[in-house]
Amino acid sequence: MLNITVLLQDVIATDNRLFEAKDVMLGPEARLANVVTTLDIELAKLANLVGWSQVYDEGEKPAATDLAGQYTKVLHAALLMAARKQWTHLVVLDDQAFTRLLAVKPATKVADLNKEYLAIKNFTLGSYFSHRQEDFRHAWHLLLKLGLVDLGVSADQIMAAHQQLIQRAERTIAKTN
Repeated sequence: MLNITVLLQDVIATDNRLFEAKDVMLGPEARLANVVTTLDIELAKLANLVGWSQVYDEGEKPAATDLAGQYTKVLHAALLMAARKQWTHLVVLDDQAFTRLLAVKPATKVADLNKEYLAIKNFTLGSYFSHRQEDFRHAWHLLLKLGLVDLGVSADQIMAAHQQLIQRAERTIAKTN
């Protein structure tokens, strides 16, 4: 099972250390806007990597490690958004909810994947601009479904990619100190 608590704790701690090490001076609102922008960009990179919207260009399928790495970057940004909005209670799933999520039928058609992608963006931005927790909850659940069900990224792949991203960030922090 995906250990969201570990992901959340690591992401928050690493983000705080990165900001401190790089001496980035952003207030809470600017920092939240930065996280939402990062989430938007990383989600777009994921869609581009998978390539479902590129119907005229039959590209190669991404390597599993590349897919897991990019998806985990999206999760990191979403978790940071939850932390900055003080909505971490929205990202925790019990075993039953997680099992229900994994049992959902995957989206396989381009139109369905596009709608799911746009819904994630819409709910994320709605939660940011209108401060609606329910929008964020919907975005989070759709984001989990996108990766775990539609793209087939496993919890183990996410946790491995997470460790790599955290280690990369730690190396960056070490270089700046």
